[in-house]
Amino acid sequence: MRPLEFGWYLPTHGDTTAYGLMEAQIAGSPELCERVVKAAEDAGFEYLLIPVGSVCWEAWITGAFMAARSSRIKPLIAARPGYINPVLMAKMISTFDQMSGGRICINLIAGQNESEVEGVRQPKEERYALMEEEVSILKALWTTRGPVHFQGRFHTISGAHIRPRPLQQPFPKFYLGGGSRQAWEVSAKHSDVHLFWGDLPERIAENIAEIRRMARAHDREDAIGFGMRLQVICRENEADAWEAADQLVRHATERQKQEMKTLYNRSEANQRVQQLARDYGDLLMPHLWTGITKVRPGAGIAVVGNPAQCAATLQQFIDAGCHSFCLSGYLHDEEAERFGRLIRPILAANNRGRLVA
Repeated sequence: MRPLEFGWYLPTHGDTTAYGLMEAQIAGSPELCERVVKAAEDAGFEYLLIPVGSVCWEAWITGAFMAARSSRIKPLIAARPGYINPVLMAKMISTFDQMSGGRICINLIAGQNESEVEGVRQPKEERYALMEEEVSILKALWTTRGPVHFQGRFHTISGAHIRPRPLQQPFPKFYLGGGSRQAWEVSAKHSDVHLFWGDLPERIAENIAEIRRMARAHDREDAIGFGMRLQVICRENEADAWEAADQLVRHATERQKQEMKTLYNRSEANQRVQQLARDYGDLLMPHLWTGITKVRPGAGIAVVGNPAQCAATLQQFIDAGCHSFCLSGYLHDEEAERFGRLIRPILAANNRGRLVA
């Protein structure tokens, strides 16, 4: 079995304890980033998801600064198709890897909606094809001895080579989160970890089996791993956890809720999350809550409860075949500390040998 790993989220766009309530908002700042990174590293998180939405700070610059201000955690930074020439991207990643002592991993993102692609002209369906081509180029540049030649639909490269090569061998890990068949196909060929958004554990187990079958065509059935992107709201007392969950969404405006239903309706992963909320209401399971989907796109499903309840819910996804968990919570520095102190020890005890204490 694979070792368990946990990642945390860096809210460069700011933080909150109540969507829609002005006085609960905390603006993005270097100080906020440093608090969250320190809390995440102290709590034992292995990687740090740096977001790339239009309201977020630039991820590569942020990731480089945060790597310099930490000692162990790995920034997970997006390589979005069409933004950066792939030869330059390969050099950026390998330079980052060398300068940080092997502390970078790559997040493959096609974009949830057209407002987030910031001038890239390909529609989403083509962006997955472009992504696959660019990842193939990255891997070729990092592993080929001698010049690289590539003729593709989007890129033509003649005699390219880069220095330095990555410190991590053969190259840093690739993560991809997506619910479409195209996303699964790219993961099957290229990803080290496919991240699912919140869903029922039995559905996750079915999806894992299907992507493994797809990966078999690339001789990667055993190479690909799987994980979950989830929110966590943990308190020592269950009632306090549910109060914090309710506080997050009770002040949201109808306009905010409507935007979640319309702005991201071309994302299959978002469609699935919204469908789950319609079908099951607020609770998919006793401690798996859909409430944040009303106010936040993407990872809006949360594990809510006391430490034992949160650990038991995450364990169901471990038992379904997941080994990587990319988590977030409010406030992000405080929730990271609670996870490390309250939940991680339970998971370590229940999965002996799979989690470094």
